[in-house]
Amino acid sequence: MAVVTPDLPDIFEEAYERAGVELNTGYDLRTARRSLNIMLLEWQNRGLNLFTIDAGVLTLVAGTATYTMPIDTIDVIEHQLRTGSGTNQIDTALERVSVSTYANQSNKNTSGRPSQIYVERLATETKVTLWPVPDSTTPYELSYYRLKGIDGVSSGLGTNAAIPPRFVPCLIAGLAYYVAMKKPEASARVVPLKQEYEYQFELAAGEDSETASIKFVPYNTFILGGG
Repeated sequence: MAVVTPDLPDIFEEAYERAGVELNTGYDLRTARRSLNIMLLEWQNRGLNLFTIDAGVLTLVAGTATYTMPIDTIDVIEHQLRTGSGTNQIDTALERVSVSTYANQSNKNTSGRPSQIYVERLATETKVTLWPVPDSTTPYELSYYRLKGIDGVSSGLGTNAAIPPRFVPCLIAGLAYYVAMKKPEASARVVPLKQEYEYQFELAAGEDSETASIKFVPYNTFILGGG
């Protein structure tokens, strides 16, 4: 049997019922949609969720250091310099540097094989700057994994949300909490709904974490003695 995921109208109705209020008017729908979109923005501040990771490749141009990432990029979490293709393809890790480190580069126009990347997270876009600036001796590509934004609902009700089924309980619990905060008659339910929301988010985020094996490398300490 297929997994049954509620559509958005059912999600809105369930959230209102948990808040102890009724969804009756067009304004109720608009305010629920607005709360949903704000909550999805909040999720982006809670850390990395696997369903928001997207892979991509960007062709580098000789003499061009700065590139704009796709519009919904929040951050770049992995980045490699790619050369060659097919069985001759080689990916080399790029060192991510801070704004201070990049600013202190004495010659930002030095050309050569890029070894560092500076990620600039602006209000409306994300840019990456490579150093040294790609030269023309070898075709380079930037292979990356990015953290992308979660699609909201721009208008109407729609039929589904752009999240996996495992996050639906958290979505409903969070929306019920957001609705209760705006309804004076539901004020008594705000605290328990908040607690349920945090519990459901913890469950979903825990399930949506990386399950690869962790390798611990010991840190070597050398003690120098006199004599």
